[in-house]
Amino acid sequence: MLRPQETSSRERVGLNGLWAFALDPGDRGRAEQWWRGPLPDAVEMPVPASFNDVPATRDAHDHVGDVWYQREVRIPAGWAGRRVVLRFDAAAHRAVVWWNDVEVGRHEGGYTPFECDVTEHARPGEIGRLTVVVDNRLEPSTIPPGIVDVLPDGRRRQRYFHDFFNYAGLHRAVWLCATPRSYVRDITVTTEVAGADARVHYRVDVVAGQVAEVVLRDADGAERARGTTAAGTLEVPDATLWRPGHGHLYRLEVRTSGDDADDYALPVGIRDVKVEGDRFLINGEPFYFRGFGKHEDNPVRGKGHDDVHMVHDFALLDWIGANSFRTSHYPYAEEVLEYADRHGIVVIDETPAVGLNFEIAHTLVPGDPPHIWAAIDDTTQAAHLRAIQELVARDKNHPSVVMWSIANEPDSARPEARTYFEPLVRAARAADPSRPVCFAQVQLPPDKDVMSDLFDVICLNRYNGWYIDTGDLVTAERELEAELREWVRLHGKPIIVTEYGADAIAGVRSVAAGTWTEDYQIELLETFHRVFDRVDSVIGEHVWNFADFATGYGVNRADGNKKGVFTRDRRPKAAAFALRRRWHPKED
Repeated sequence: MLRPQETSSRERVGLNGLWAFALDPGDRGRAEQWWRGPLPDAVEMPVPASFNDVPATRDAHDHVGDVWYQREVRIPAGWAGRRVVLRFDAAAHRAVVWWNDVEVGRHEGGYTPFECDVTEHARPGEIGRLTVVVDNRLEPSTIPPGIVDVLPDGRRRQRYFHDFFNYAGLHRAVWLCATPRSYVRDITVTTEVAGADARVHYRVDVVAGQVAEVVLRDADGAERARGTTAAGTLEVPDATLWRPGHGHLYRLEVRTSGDDADDYALPVGIRDVKVEGDRFLINGEPFYFRGFGKHEDNPVRGKGHDDVHMVHDFALLDWIGANSFRTSHYPYAEEVLEYADRHGIVVIDETPAVGLNFEIAHTLVPGDPPHIWAAIDDTTQAAHLRAIQELVARDKNHPSVVMWSIANEPDSARPEARTYFEPLVRAARAADPSRPVCFAQVQLPPDKDVMSDLFDVICLNRYNGWYIDTGDLVTAERELEAELREWVRLHGKPIIVTEYGADAIAGVRSVAAGTWTEDYQIELLETFHRVFDRVDSVIGEHVWNFADFATGYGVNRADGNKKGVFTRDRRPKAAAFALRRRWHPKED
């Protein structure tokens, strides 16, 4: 699915702003058909944003179930005879859309886009009523999973098995778009580096038309290669490569034939990615990942995308010396990947499959959740497969994305895990053979894990000195090194430590470097770094986390997770300066 853009044949109208909004704690709206008129007792809600923290009420913050959005939309008069679609960049976690009284689309999955074709219902020049119901419930059959408890007084309580708050709503942009009736539906590009030259392999999917020309242009607009078929290879002599720290982009221009021609321009970065032995290669050069697991999380906005926050976060990544991050634990807004493309930041792109491990979650949520493989079934696996396919379909053309992570911290110790994941790994490779596939492994010893051999890179989340051997960094260093060397012996693959860190409350210091202090956070990071430097197969370090973030309720979380090296409002802790000294050694 192509991103909306404006070209000589395409137009788009942004629908962001203030919408009418209503909570629906009793699920009355569907039964009473709220889409047929103005929403009852509506307030105003900004889009994009998570709805939870905006009204400043406990009811909104803790709401479980449906919420309703509505606004009026005028179709431009000049769009007569054109294809008209609504595009939602994200609706967490499932949505149904009506144009006036007609249902025009539905989607499950809170972090990938969907379109609703309203060509036959929207009249150019007239105003229509757009209504969306968004359901934030997580169940064992959803990705991510959860459990909804109904309390004796009728209220619902959501239990979920991940350590970040279940923000929901219309998190990303909403668009009204027009294309010709004959249009470019999709473009797939892969690139291949051959010495100083390169090849750009492309495939164009056109609805009711034919490709007239495909032109590859350099950043200055100069033509570098041309094709006239729907699929082919463009030879690019003396190519300028996309590489870490240098986000050089070409532009692939596609135009269809006929009086109702469509055109679309796709940014293209030429680079290749390979795993050889225990090395990760970008353009044939070994790459070492320095960076973070992050979250889309900010005060008030929650997971709502904001360009200001995005640009500032990238500025902090540059300041600290990071070259990469993982989209933990869901696909981020496409604007984030486009920015990474332009600036040469490397991305591990992750599905929303977090929390497939109820035993670990038992420490995070109240109650007694069932064992994961007793609750997860074929329906869950099908949802997981859709999440992988939609992630690849959306992000396959981003040069910044160098690897797919298909899950975070699943229970990978039981035979059921291998049975569940093996077809998903095959599906990920089939969807995109050009990138390695990984998952982030929870703190299990290598001899207990039953599925890491299926993947290209060993990604480990490790909390020695924090959750294990708390406060004892001598033991943590010894045990961590021994474990990493055992992973090398068993698999001989590259290792990225995709999470490591400790909670630190900003401003709490101690000469004894006690736990929860900024001093202990630094000492733990430095302990890990000594081990990384001694184990050659370690090819990456992603600190958990870039910034403090909101979590659900729990006695072990005071105002959220405090493992960030920046506070939630992006003030640096002492650990940020320690990382800058490691990652920017020549500047300090």
